[in-house]
Parts: sequence; structure tokens; C-alpha cells
Amino acid sequence: MNSARDLCPRRPLVTIAVLLVGSVFAPARLTDLAVAADVPRGDHGAATMEYQLRQLDKLMPAADVGRAPPGFDQVIWEASIPPDNALTPERVALGRKLYFEKRLSADGTVSCATCHDVTRGFTDQLAVSEGIKDQHGRRNAPTTLNVVLLRTLFLDGRSPTLDHQARMPIVNPIEMGMADGAAAVRAIQDDREYQAAFQRAYGREVNYEDMGRAIAAFERTLIFVDSPFRRFLAGDRSAISSEAKKGWILFNEKARCVTCHPMNTSDPLGTDNRFHNIGVSARHADFDALAKQALRALQQDPSEQKLDELALSTDMSELGRFMVTKNRSDIGAFRTPLLLNIGITPPYMHDGSVKTLWDVMDHYNKGGEPNLFLDGGMEPLALTEDEIDQVVAFLFALTDERFAGQNSRQFQAQKEQARKERPLRDDEMAFRLKLAFEK
Repeated sequence: MNSARDLCPRRPLVTIAVLLVGSVFAPARLTDLAVAADVPRGDHGAATMEYQLRQLDKLMPAADVGRAPPGFDQVIWEASIPPDNALTPERVALGRKLYFEKRLSADGTVSCATCHDVTRGFTDQLAVSEGIKDQHGRRNAPTTLNVVLLRTLFLDGRSPTLDHQARMPIVNPIEMGMADGAAAVRAIQDDREYQAAFQRAYGREVNYEDMGRAIAAFERTLIFVDSPFRRFLAGDRSAISSEAKKGWILFNEKARCVTCHPMNTSDPLGTDNRFHNIGVSARHADFDALAKQALRALQQDPSEQKLDELALSTDMSELGRFMVTKNRSDIGAFRTPLLLNIGITPPYMHDGSVKTLWDVMDHYNKGGEPNLFLDGGMEPLALTEDEIDQVVAFLFALTDERFAGQNSRQFQAQKEQARKERPLRDDEMAFRLKLAFEK
């Protein structure tokens, strides 16, 4: 169940750079979500829905959903909400209920919260997600935190709005597996609580389109931007460590991260909302053969349902954005992820093949994996071990304070893992002692 969205569908695109107002940001100062080691777990290893709901209550006390989140311009925030799905308490409440509803899956074991677990940074922290009948897809589940700030949904951008995206996993055969939207409606339409909730929220009976709208309304409330780095940008020089400060300089200079992950006081999201081939798939994928196969399959069945199936359950998943645009330049390209809360959402990359942020830096340090479609901005960085440590320290400073405990534990766990194994480290490539054609 993957998430992102087009900020303003069918309307002029609102630039996120003016949505966040750093100078007036009011820190949330809420209690850190301390997830116990003995979390009760249920289907597919996710925390039980009841436990997740209790944790969500700690994270997000009742708020005025009609007002922009702290630090957001009210006018532009309102412009980012679809005209047919204004945020109301009733819609958010319905969406929250549906987000945790396992009856929307064919075998009653999967909900949105299975792959976007409150206790795991709103991901599942698995390489690829597990759906009904213990089936595994080919994509890593991105976090649902801050998805309202993205322009496209899914890692290949195949969904234009959050309202649309929220419906797709319900009918995907290896995710929630419902035969169609009507089957999802039948699963809950006799429930009197849902009957009343849909009437309160949308003035209509239970229906598939409003399911997506309601889930999207709830997800638009998952705003978590109160990081130490945000405080640093607002003027608190003590908010991040000296090592993270050095990492911030490297981020903008030698490490060249800012090329695709722009971050500043008015735009601290860490994504250009574009698609890039950075070579992850090139380690094992035959792009030309897969592209020909994909074009034949999509010619036979050009439906969005078929595209969704191919993207999640076949080797064609590695083609990324090409599956949507059919443009050769998009082969192997995936959307630049948000860097906010990156520390608590391992593993990394579209296929979850990279375990730690040290591994992420090793991948970039050597210039990615050579292939004909590699993004032109990819090149060796010649970062030293100390410099990699500094960039990683900076990346861990991007996590919302409400997850401080989890962030600290992840830092230590990833650091220990990096000490044991660095499978992507290649100093010869990183320092240009060997060139790609020599490998």
C-alpha cells in the first residue's frame, strides 16, 4: 500500500515552497511515541490494530482539522485540498476507521495499517510488503507521513491524487485482494456504524469512491515535520549535533544530495517530486527486455488495474516510471522520496534492497550502478568515511520529535549493521581509481 499525491488535482499546481512558513513554525512538543519491545503483533507481523490506534491517540490528540497544521499558510493549505473532499471531522474520523479496517481485504488479514504501521514509522519496515495469502509484492512501502506534500502517488507516480491512490490497494490481487470496488462495499455496507459514518461524512450510502476520499482525508492529517533540523533552520543552532551540521554542509556541497533533495526554510521536504534512475534496478534487471515485455502487456490491456498489477507483482516493476509514461528516458526511474523521517523508515530504495543509510550513502558515493538509463546527475562523490558518517548524522536529524526514541534506536541499530557489513561500499569507484567501463 503505497502513498503520495498530486497536490492540487485539476487546478493550478500550488508550489510547496510557499506552503511551509519556517519563521512562524510552532513546535508540536508532543510526547515521544515510545514503542515497547513487546508490541502485540498480529497478521503479517504488523502491530494489532487496537494497539496501533492507542499509539495514534498518543501521537495525535484531537485537533481542529479545519485549520492548517502549525507553520502552514491557511490559504494555500486550503487550496491543496480537493474541492470535492474538504477536510471535516466526520470525513477524517471515517477515514481513520477505514485505514485500520481489515474487512476491506479478501481474507480479512490486511488493512492500510498493515503496511503503514503506526509503530514502524507508518511503514512495515520490510523490504517488500506482504498482502493477502502471504503474497509479497515487488515494492517497498513508503511512509504515509506527510504524503499530502507530494505531487504524485506511488513510487512510479501512476496515481494522480491521494483520493484515487487510497482505493487501489483494496482491489490489487496481492495486496488486499478484493475482486472489485463493489466487493469492498459489500464487506462493510451492512455495518450500521459505517452506514451512519458515510452519511455523516458524505451524505451518501457506503460506496467505493468515498472510501478512497475518506482514507485520503485521514492521511492528510498525518503531518510530521517537527524535526531537530527544522528547529535548526528556524534559528536554534543547538538543535542538531556538530556532526549533523557538517553533514548539512556536505549535503549541499560535496555530497550533492540537494540536487534531488532540496531543503530550506520554506521547503524542508527533501524531494524534487521528480523521477530518477539511480541504478538500483540495474544490478539485476535487463531493462531492454523488460521494456519490450511491458509494452506488449500494456498494449493488450491498458487499464489502470493491469498497470497496478504489473507494477507490483512482476519483474516489470523494475521499469519504474516507464510503465506509466512509456518514455524510454523513464526506464528504471522512481520518484525521489521525502527525506523527512527517513531514519525510522528502513529499508530503503524502491525495492527495499538497501538496509541502512550508510548503505544508501555507499550507493551514491560510487555513483550508483552503471546502466544506459542512469540519471545524468549520478557520479562518484569521493566521500570519506567521516564524511559519510556526517551526512548520515544529518539525515537522522530529519525525524519528527514525536519519534525521537525510535529514531535513536534506529540510528544505533543501523550503525551496528553498518559495522558488520557494507555490501555497496566501493572505494575504487567512489574515488575514481577505477571507472565504470573497467568493471
